[in-house]
Amino acid sequence: MRLCIVSETWAPEINGVAHTLSRLCRELTRLGSIVDVIRPAPKVTSNATSSVQGLSQGLSQGLSQGLSQGLLVRRCALPGYHGVQIGLVSPRKLRHFWQQQRPDAIYLATQGPLGWAARQAARQLNIPLVAGWHTNFDHYCHDYGVSWLAAATRRYLRYFHNGCGLTLVPTHQQAESLLAQGIHDVQVLSRGIDGDDFSPSHRDDALRQQWGVSEHQPVALYVGRLAPEKNLALLQETLQAMSDVRPDMAHVIVGDGPSRAQLQKALPDAHFTGFVNKQALAHHYASADMFIFPSQSETWGNVVTEAMASGLAVVAYHHAASAELIKSGYNGITVPPGDTLAFQQAAVELCQHPAEYARLGRIARLRALEQSWLGIAERFLRYLQNTQETHHASASACRIRSS
Repeated sequence: MRLCIVSETWAPEINGVAHTLSRLCRELTRLGSIVDVIRPAPKVTSNATSSVQGLSQGLSQGLSQGLSQGLLVRRCALPGYHGVQIGLVSPRKLRHFWQQQRPDAIYLATQGPLGWAARQAARQLNIPLVAGWHTNFDHYCHDYGVSWLAAATRRYLRYFHNGCGLTLVPTHQQAESLLAQGIHDVQVLSRGIDGDDFSPSHRDDALRQQWGVSEHQPVALYVGRLAPEKNLALLQETLQAMSDVRPDMAHVIVGDGPSRAQLQKALPDAHFTGFVNKQALAHHYASADMFIFPSQSETWGNVVTEAMASGLAVVAYHHAASAELIKSGYNGITVPPGDTLAFQQAAVELCQHPAEYARLGRIARLRALEQSWLGIAERFLRYLQNTQETHHASASACRIRSS
């Protein structure tokens, strides 16, 4: 099968969508598929030579991941959040690209301007469309102070997805929510984990020494964007409450974003690392003891599976990956979404019982290892093939009726 993926983000950008798509592509090419990618051009530097080099490196990286061809489109920073980019291109240009090398199916990993243009072009060329639900845009409206846009955003998303043959979501919870909102043909495609990349074996005593902790001192870790949608006020309050009962506890916060300065001021004793590469990230996970994740904005949350695979006890809301993978009290702790008091109490209680968070972490790893990327890629291919068959059958029926 020849597949074209349309996305507004791609490696080496650091986010869950880019990571998921890169791993899917790797497994799909191993299974014999040909994958093209349409995405915004890599971010350029002020130096023209560096810009050209960066563009070449981006293309080379794509080819090294098994991608066949691709199209780079104009890049534009999202107003108010320059760390997030959108792609701008005309449907005509996309039609021309697909006419030169027609895919069997197109996967839309974005509902933004690039996704909309691709949807138009694909429908004009009668190419089967599958859309992915990777970001809860309607949720972000509340986080960024434009709640009045949420209803309009939901209407747009419903129209966008119902114009595709299938919508893939990472959790059963999300599937039920979209069906209730009037989005049709929804199926579940979860996310995987590499148990060698993220493992307790990466525990690093030298790193813990940098944090100023001894072998038996507890470390609470957070990994993710430092932005309003991540519920950072609750993270701050929870870490402070944990320190009240465990004064020797260290707090490590991995990630960056527009809320970093504010959080750093509120937690002056925490270790803020900024973004780290994948290898360093694995060491950070394995060198901690608990993973505190108060966000409710994720569609999945790769950091939860990474933490579980690394042997950490996770405290999270019963939402997204945590709802799918964690049986509370058995391989982690989850509380009802929105119950801030229960969340804080769960973290405070857990940090006082080293044997308990060690036990939860051991069982968490076993559950995470069931999430095979190969199995997920095989299921993805079956979804694509079924959508392709349904699309062609529908087109044939239309031709028969019109003749």
